[in-house]
Amino acid sequence: MSKHAAIESDDLIAERTDKAASQVERLTRWRDDFPTPGVRFADLTPVFADPEGFRAVIECLAACAPDADLVAGVDARGFLLGAGVAATLGTGVLAVRKAGKLPPPIVSREYVLEYGTAALEIPGDGVELAGRRILLLDDVLATGGTLAAAASLFEQVGAEIVSAAIVLEISSLGGRDRQGDYPLTSIVQV
Repeated sequence: MSKHAAIESDDLIAERTDKAASQVERLTRWRDDFPTPGVRFADLTPVFADPEGFRAVIECLAACAPDADLVAGVDARGFLLGAGVAATLGTGVLAVRKAGKLPPPIVSREYVLEYGTAALEIPGDGVELAGRRILLLDDVLATGGTLAAAASLFEQVGAEIVSAAIVLEISSLGGRDRQGDYPLTSIVQV
């Protein structure tokens, strides 16, 4: 697929999504009480390590915004997704980093996790972001703070989130409600 892909039929989209969802459901490793008591962690490492699973997920996510001109992946598993999707779309990729990993100047946003607080950062210079059409990617949507903070960073610098996509959404935590007006796609909802 290129960033100039033709509009696809609903049947083709559903087939691709079903294939990716099947792989995610089959390969996801669940761990209770990690990283803190009461949290159920969805480990997608086995999905990414499986060639068929990884390919199905990348193809599904790339179809979410074939007109994006930059893919942004949220630290850290979003980096894997972002690189694969950017290569598929023929765009660049930008890593949205955890606090303290980028040299200044940076643009930063603090947010609340289901088990604490954190901050995300993007470069404050060196990459022209104003006016860019961003496909924002992350692995899991739980309470939604991480994805919302990342989207806010790009909006702050004048970029447009044309779509956000995640592999697995934990619907009961309400993270979708914290997102902006951009389309949000999840491959699997639990």
